[in-house]
Amino acid sequence: MSTRSHLFGDLDVDVQFDVNLGAMTWFGIGGMADVVVRPRSEDALQALVERCSQSDTPMRIFGKGANLLVDDAGVDGVVLKLDHEHFTRLRFNAHGEVDRVLAMSGADLFSTVNELARQGLEGFSQMAGIPGTIGGAVRMNAGGMHGSIGDCIESVSCLDSTGRLLVYDRSQLEFRYRESNLPDELIVSAVLQLEPVDPVELRKKVKEIFAYKKSTQPLADQSAGCAFRNPVVGDERVSAGRLIDEAGCKGLQVGGAEVSSQHANFITTGPDATATHVRRLIMTIQERVRSHHGIEIEPEVVIWSREDGSSR
Repeated sequence: MSTRSHLFGDLDVDVQFDVNLGAMTWFGIGGMADVVVRPRSEDALQALVERCSQSDTPMRIFGKGANLLVDDAGVDGVVLKLDHEHFTRLRFNAHGEVDRVLAMSGADLFSTVNELARQGLEGFSQMAGIPGTIGGAVRMNAGGMHGSIGDCIESVSCLDSTGRLLVYDRSQLEFRYRESNLPDELIVSAVLQLEPVDPVELRKKVKEIFAYKKSTQPLADQSAGCAFRNPVVGDERVSAGRLIDEAGCKGLQVGGAEVSSQHANFITTGPDATATHVRRLIMTIQERVRSHHGIEIEPEVVIWSREDGSSR
């Protein structure tokens, strides 16, 4: 009760205690969150960010749980979920320009891809089939073989630890493979720079990308997407999936966690899986790839635990 009154008791938020956060991830496993807070306005969000910073309360941002593993022991502090309608909307004709769209950080990637295709606005189709939210995608520069979200970003708005709103325009931003130079601040929104095209042709393109991913990835299984980043070997970025496959890891199991037989860079979870099983399988895959290829591969999956502090 003291945590509620000190941090968010007077704010326009929805609060839940002892939430089964692991079940909300795409893995469907893991522990509890001490508290999940859903701000209903930007003012409430700004105040909460500032208070968490001032009180040294860990704060984590939960999007769709698409590339997230929650430790079996759960997480402490405040988990923010930006799924109120204020944080999930798209605003067309941003800045009065038909090819600009303001996307709030909680907007769903699937829905955004489909709505932009319906509107005939190209530049975001590369995100077809990638789960998550705008905020999480911008944070890690999510993407795939068709491109990354950084390809269409014009500006990004963030809250710093004092709750102050800062805007970073394209000239200040650098997007690289699965990362950017954005500071460790809470992403509120992004302006997308797009191109008007024939909506019929764009919807066809999006369907083709979805179909390709469905045929090559275990989308029907419980999985967090690609488990590892593609490493750079020499001057070339190579497929982590290929390295894992060549190291003989397809079908490898630890408890209820298994390397997909369809795509080696996917770890799937069964009914008996735990977060510990997934973590041990990740380490086993790394060891086998290191032994077979002499190459280090880094997890793309984000792991939350009570020891890791805040994650934005």
